[in-house]
Amino acid sequence: MASAPQHILVVDDEPDLLELLTLNLAASGYRVSTASRGRQALTSLQKERPDLVILDVMMPEMSGVEVTRRLRATPGLADLPVMLLTAKAEETDQLVGLSVGADDYITKPFSVKVLLARVAAMLRRSHAEGEAARPGDTLTFGPVTIDLSVHEVRAGGDRIDLTLTEFRVLAALVSAGGRVLGRASLIDKAIGPGITVTERTIDVHMTALRKKLGRASGIIQTVRGLGYQCSLSPQGAETDG
Repeated sequence: MASAPQHILVVDDEPDLLELLTLNLAASGYRVSTASRGRQALTSLQKERPDLVILDVMMPEMSGVEVTRRLRATPGLADLPVMLLTAKAEETDQLVGLSVGADDYITKPFSVKVLLARVAAMLRRSHAEGEAARPGDTLTFGPVTIDLSVHEVRAGGDRIDLTLTEFRVLAALVSAGGRVLGRASLIDKAIGPGITVTERTIDVHMTALRKKLGRASGIIQTVRGLGYQCSLSPQGAETDG
């Protein structure tokens, strides 16, 4: 029995672009729903959770950044994969989007072929761990426990809601067993090979991850000039990205 097609919600106030994305995504086998405003998107998300949201940043009434911020604060949607589209190509603009919890960022104008490749890569990694893991498969480091089968993280017994990218960054570090992982390696493990992002992207995700971990954030340490590692020793730890 064939599995149901993956569902993508596309949100953009430009009718032509919305139609272009809808046609190409549907032709690639996805089920597509659309919204032209941020509030409309939030209403749709309360009714049905898609597998991925593609959000335009510059929209009237409510920006894609604000929609992402609200998603990350909503139980049941906090880990929903989000891709932002924007005409702003400056790194600082990209980091703003990533800092509120976006998982990927594509600047306009873009190649539809490239966007489809990024969509496929994001959907693959959003399901890879759950499909590979068996019920009860966990990773533990100090007070942090990661249940790979249900994408759940607990710190000191408390559940922590992480984005897809934050989850993969943490899982990669814990799996490394104390080895130092460089930013390029973390990009490959958490975002995927062939995805062009700056190394500063990992620093932004790391800052958000540490904030969510709270008291347990000390297990993630910066190794200046090399990258990051998980460690229970406070010696030489740096908390800035």
